[in-house]
Amino acid sequence: MAGGPGSYVFGAEEKKELMDVIESGNLFRYGTPGVDGFQAKVATFEKEMAERLGHKHVVATSSGTGSLMCCLAALGIGMGDEVIVPGYTFIASIATIAMMNATPILAEVDDSLTIDPTKIEALITPKTKAIMPVHMLGNPCDMDAIMAIAKKHDLYVIEDCCQAVGASYKGKRVGTIGNMGAYSLNVFKTITTGDGGFVGTSDDTLYERAFGFHDQGHKPSRMGVEVGNRSMVGMNMRMNELAGAVALAQGRKLDGILETLRAKKKALKDQLQGIPGLGFRKINDAGECATLLTLLFDTQEMAAKFCEKAGTAPIANSGWHVYNNMEQILEKKMWTDNHPFHNCDAHYAKHMLPQTDDILLRAVNISVGVVDKGLGSGTGININSTDAEIAQVAKNIRAIIESL
Repeated sequence: MAGGPGSYVFGAEEKKELMDVIESGNLFRYGTPGVDGFQAKVATFEKEMAERLGHKHVVATSSGTGSLMCCLAALGIGMGDEVIVPGYTFIASIATIAMMNATPILAEVDDSLTIDPTKIEALITPKTKAIMPVHMLGNPCDMDAIMAIAKKHDLYVIEDCCQAVGASYKGKRVGTIGNMGAYSLNVFKTITTGDGGFVGTSDDTLYERAFGFHDQGHKPSRMGVEVGNRSMVGMNMRMNELAGAVALAQGRKLDGILETLRAKKKALKDQLQGIPGLGFRKINDAGECATLLTLLFDTQEMAAKFCEKAGTAPIANSGWHVYNNMEQILEKKMWTDNHPFHNCDAHYAKHMLPQTDDILLRAVNISVGVVDKGLGSGTGININSTDAEIAQVAKNIRAIIESL
């Protein structure tokens, strides 16, 4: 089946938490704990995930996209602002910036498939308000270099952790290094509620603003449906108790999932070492999620020949995560003529990021924990694969490459 590792370990724990909610009859995230059987699954998930990742505060949301919007809103990013974001990411990273009436500025990635820190400063203008590093495919960005640039130019840093829930960089969980972190619980992510997400921060003011934006402007202390003074105009991006129940059970499995993935990826990668013409993407920290093994061929031609025989595609041709394939921004057809994004100064065109294009044409994703054709990882192993299955996949990959 397609999905992330959380999908493959869904079981009795999730069912127990769900039945608690179903039997209580309270599906709304707010209520008084202990009254009428209210379970407070969302609030408990927020508390546990904050402690697990090292945030002071977590806000559960209805999606990773909503989480990104909450971060942008909390930081006051809007009309006239620019946010630097990599050209290899899910469309939500770019779209949320545009939907907040700010301008996405696309940046190159390096062979880690995350934003290239050496190419950021050339993109900074007086309008630049933030950098949005994306921990793509579970690989932490080079956060030391990014944070140094942000400090030098007085910029916010919003970590897009949607594909890297639980990853760490130099001992810190991703999302805790910048001002805020946005996470996804979509079916293809490390842990899942089908759809869902959360925001993390240790700044009290940013927490209050993110919470308010996700819940019609309400203060974080809200647990009932009382009417009071709201701090801002917000939206409804709340998580319900059913999703919260699953999130709670999945969150408790997170570190075990990561440990298993790292072991299985190592087993697969070790069996592919030493093949002429084949390398691997750069991993910025061993604390990566290990959800995918990215092969990096010496040439585009070799990658294309491998994909033809393996029945897959180079990352460049794999789907919506590549800016060249985002017709929404290339043609600006998702916005009306009077939307600020339609008339923004930024220019988006195919092949505007030559370094990114070259790397993605030489890169091929093999699934380890995330089985997703849209990422180009429709083939490989999954979190439940046996040693024998891993060995067979490695043997098949090696045989294809050696036959080229």
